[in-house]
Formats: sequence, C-alpha cells, structure tokens
Amino acid sequence: MKCLILASGFGTRMYPLTLNYAKALLPYKSKAMIDHIVDKIPQEIEILVNVNKKFEADFLEWQRQKKRKITICVENVHSEKEMLGAVGALNYWIKNKDIREDLLLFGSDNYFEFDLSSFIAAFNGKNALIAVYDVGDPSKATQYGVVKLKGRRIIELEEKPANPRSSLVSTACWVLPSTVFPFIAEFCRGTTRDNLGNFITYLSDRDEVYAYPFKETWIDIGNLEIYHATK
Repeated sequence: MKCLILASGFGTRMYPLTLNYAKALLPYKSKAMIDHIVDKIPQEIEILVNVNKKFEADFLEWQRQKKRKITICVENVHSEKEMLGAVGALNYWIKNKDIREDLLLFGSDNYFEFDLSSFIAAFNGKNALIAVYDVGDPSKATQYGVVKLKGRRIIELEEKPANPRSSLVSTACWVLPSTVFPFIAEFCRGTTRDNLGNFITYLSDRDEVYAYPFKETWIDIGNLEIYHATK
C-alpha cells in the first residue's frame, strides 16, 4: 500500500495567509496541517505528496525536515486555472509513478482524530472505503458530499445539496484498491476532474463503495473562519 496526499491547491479561500505560503504547511494545533496526517501513517507505507510549482520550494524544505522518506510530486502548474483537479492529479500520479499497490488518499486540509490503523484494517482489499462523518445537523451539510448508506455500502452521494436529506458526509480520507484505477482513468476522460465526491458517485454506479463511519473529531479546514475558530 502507498499513500498520496493531495496538497496542490492554492488556498484562495485562505488569503492572505496563503498568498505566499502553502495551506497544508500552515501551523494548526501546534504543527503543520499536513503533519497531522503524515504522523498517523504507518512507517512501512510510502508517502507521496502532490504539490504545485508555486509552493514547491516550501514543500522541499518541509520534506528535508522529516525523519521518513516522503516523495514530493510536483504538478507543473503555477495558478489555480492550470490545475489538474483532485481526481485529475490522482490519475496523473498513478500513471506517472506507476502505482500498482492499493492507495491511501487524503486531502491535506482534512484534520481527523480517528485511528488510521483501524481505518486501514476495515478495508476489505476489494472495494473503495470512504471515511464518513455525521456533522450532526443536515443544515450544516450543504458544503459537503452527503451520503446515503445501505448497511455499510454507499448507494448515493449528493454533492453540496441546498437541502440535505442527511447529516452524514464524505471526507477526503479514502482507501482505494488498485482494481479501481481504470475507473479513475475513465472518469478523467470527462470534463470534470476536480471534485472527489463526483468520482464516488461515478464509482458507486460501477462498483461497490463502502463507508467507514467514525465519531472522533473531523474538521474540513476550508476557509479562514474555520481555520481561526478551530486551531
């Protein structure tokens, strides 16, 4: 198994903090935001971090300070309009790095406190596993992908609904079996490559996708207000 952390965004909703510094490297609860993920990943799992050209030097400096091997994968983009998108970047690095192992995938702005070893242990080796979290009130779910379950299987995902029917949302914490990589490539032939939730919907129509519900703290650090209120 390998791990890919998506950190190639330009953090425009976090301006002015991210005008000249990567969002994933901002201090959060006593250490860099991305370190809350990296420090949970078992030592035997190789870590790749997807970054952009603008913040490449900052990530290389961060990499030099880490005590484990981390590969910095540089997306050759200098602005938001050039980006490959989250699923596009996932597809690009699977091909570029010839990844054939199952893959842990994280958005770098996800802060979570669930036990990662339990999450990995829940993966059945055959189907995608998505960590899902109950935000407690449907009115709070309008900015997320709202999921509907049948048992532990995800049978529906509605992206950023105006009137959510549930408060259970998907997070950017996944385990992907290598068998779904062709579906990622297929999805990326379309025009929308950015939204991870749209890919879950696409995949669930073609293969079984399972949920990993957890109750520990989860924060999607999407803007300045959330960042300052929770750090």
